[in-house]
Amino acid sequence: MPKPSQAQRLCNLLEDDIVEGRLPPGSRLDPAALEKKYNCSRTPVREAIQQLAVSGLVQVFPKRGTFVAKLGVIELSERFEVMAELEALCARLAARRITDAELTALHQVHEKCREKSEEGDVNAYYYENSLFHQCIYEASHNTYLAQEAARLHSALQPYRRMQLQAKHRLGRSFQEHQSIVDAIANRDEDLAASRLRNHVMLQGERFNDLVATLQRMNQPQHA
Repeated sequence: MPKPSQAQRLCNLLEDDIVEGRLPPGSRLDPAALEKKYNCSRTPVREAIQQLAVSGLVQVFPKRGTFVAKLGVIELSERFEVMAELEALCARLAARRITDAELTALHQVHEKCREKSEEGDVNAYYYENSLFHQCIYEASHNTYLAQEAARLHSALQPYRRMQLQAKHRLGRSFQEHQSIVDAIANRDEDLAASRLRNHVMLQGERFNDLVATLQRMNQPQHA
């Protein structure tokens, strides 16, 4: 697995701080302070902030600075709803169009997910999980759909990673991956779409976990 760039590592750290409440909504990100804290140059800091802005986690205001965005349950639920349908369509088309080489690549990434799941390594699993989904986007052989799915996947990355922190979620996520791979390999379009939709959709415990996290993020911070 290639090592993430310094900018990506910094982006991941800042995502964790935001999602886990260490950087509450409305907090200002000071580039100079980040350079000092993480012992890096201005370039990776700027690139990390750009990635966070694309995901919607931060907002950049000219002449004012960069601030942690205030995100609501409804907004995120709507995004996950759209994401679930986009990925379901990717899975449907992949089951119809995937090549032998692409199916082999999907199995290989799936095995990497298995390794990281068994190790309990959430961060490494999350990285392989992103590749897993990307394989399905590409196997749809619809460039526009793949680009839109990847764009929204990126926007929801911090929250998808947060879900993996929930108890037993890592193992369940892998099991859901297995069912998706089986459906695609069997060329069952309806089943592949249904399974990937359910894998992504916020429902039940996953929705409750998200609500709890957002409530924690929006609580006033006391000195």
